[in-house]
Parts: sequence; structure tokens; C-alpha cells
Amino acid sequence: MCLILLLGICFYLSIPLHSEKIIFIPKGSTKGIITHLQTKGYNVSLIDAYFLRLIGRPQSGWIELPQTTLSKGKFLNALATSKAPMKNVTLIPGETNYFFLRQIAQTFNFNINELESLYNKYAPYSDGVILANTYSLPYHANPEFIIQTLINQSLEKHKSLANDLVGYYNEKQWFQIVAKASIIQKEAANVAEMPIVSSVIDNRIAKNMPLQMDGSLNYGKYSHTRITPDRIRNDLSEFNTYKYSGIPHTPSGSVSIDAIKAAINPAKTDYLYFMRNKNGTHDFSATYGEHLKNIKKVKN
Repeated sequence: MCLILLLGICFYLSIPLHSEKIIFIPKGSTKGIITHLQTKGYNVSLIDAYFLRLIGRPQSGWIELPQTTLSKGKFLNALATSKAPMKNVTLIPGETNYFFLRQIAQTFNFNINELESLYNKYAPYSDGVILANTYSLPYHANPEFIIQTLINQSLEKHKSLANDLVGYYNEKQWFQIVAKASIIQKEAANVAEMPIVSSVIDNRIAKNMPLQMDGSLNYGKYSHTRITPDRIRNDLSEFNTYKYSGIPHTPSGSVSIDAIKAAINPAKTDYLYFMRNKNGTHDFSATYGEHLKNIKKVKN
């Protein structure tokens, strides 16, 4: 009887199982991990949770398997012993997708044209989709995996934030908030200023005044380019808030959660202008006359 049972176990553990080369294992109980794998289409059952407990504690995070077809026994063993080598990439708040993709290309030795093509394939907007954060990614993953992971993780976070902050998620409406937040991110000197800058945006729109904010022109490859009068005259993109009224439909860069919160909850002010002072922060004013005085203070 024992021999039959042993042969049955050996046969069961020898069943081939197909898997992605790199998989993500969430933190949690062994049973919870098996359930997660089932939802991802893996041919595992609660019996495997028992075998996995005998082998050892499952790893959490990204796991790199030796090959994509393994026996069930080797697959379960890999869950307990394997770990994918990781690389960190940081998207700084306010930085644009143009430069972040180049950072990824350099870190993982990817082709930038392929990365941009994949991003455009999967992302709903040219910027502001990937949230500012540090991402730990499997070093041996392919470009499509990396881009899909960054976009999917960020979109899930966007949905969670929208539900928490405004009570629902509508992609078009939410990314209009993100577009506003991207201007706030670039214009505010610090987190404390963000709700005030947000109020200036709203106050100017309420008075049908163009925003005239340089930060929106620091989009894409112009992220680190000084805004000049010539650029203001000749840039015909939607990001030129000197030429076009309102907030651009597309975010001009990455945003932090603080900037999103400020976009949704502006301070209550009558400010219409602000000017960077000698301390690196901003002086805000409600009238053009006050604004001219603030400009004069900086020049003196």
C-alpha cells in the first residue's frame, strides 16, 4: 500500500507544468499563494500547498525559473528556493517618460526604440501613466515584460487612488486630474506649495485667463530645457499654456501622490500669480500690481 502511495506521489510530482520564465509571488500563506497561481492559469491545486509546505517557505516577489516547462515537483521546489536578480529604477516626480525610458534602456541594455514602441502600445497616455516611484524589476526580463509591469502596476495604483480620493475611477476624468497634477509637480517648490499652486490654476481658469505656466512646456524631451520667449512663440503643442487655455488633456510628466492630492484639494486663495523668490520658494499674489512688486524684489 505504501509503495503504491509513493509511486502515486512520484507520478503526480512528475507531471509537466508550463510557466512563464519570471513570475510574481505575493506575500501570504502557502494556500493563498497556490490560489493566486490558480487565478493566473497555473495547473496547481490545494494538494500542492501541502507539498510546498514540506519543501519550504515560498519566496515572495519576483521569481526566475530555470525553464518554462518543469515537472510539478521542480516547479514547487523553485517556488521555495528561487529568486530573480533585481535592478532598481527610479522615476523622479516631474520627470518625463522620455527620459525614464532611456534610463530603463541603459539599466537593462534595451533598445530605446523598442521600449518606446511598447510603451505606446500599452499606455493610454504619452506621459503621467507610470507613477513616480522606485521600481524593483527582474534583471533578465524582456522589454515587453518590463513595460507591461510598470504600466499595469501604475494603472492599478491609479484606480486605487481614484476610488480613495474621488470615489470612482473614470480614466479620462482621472487623467485630467493627473494632467493638472503634472503642472503642479513641476511648478511647486515643495509639497506645502502644491495646494496653493493648484488654487492658482483653478483661479486663472475661473477668470478665463491662460495658465501661462512654464512647467507644462517641460514635457517629453524638453524636461530639462529652459523655457525661452522663442519657445513660447513657436511651440504649437497642447502643452503651451501661453497659447492655449485650460489644462492640457495629457499629463506633461510623472506625478507624486502629493501632487495628485493637491490637484483634487486646492487651497482656498484668491491668488492669480506667483514668482520664484531668492529663497527658491514662491511669492504668491492676487493682483498683477503685487506680482510686479514680487518680480522687482527678485531683480533688486
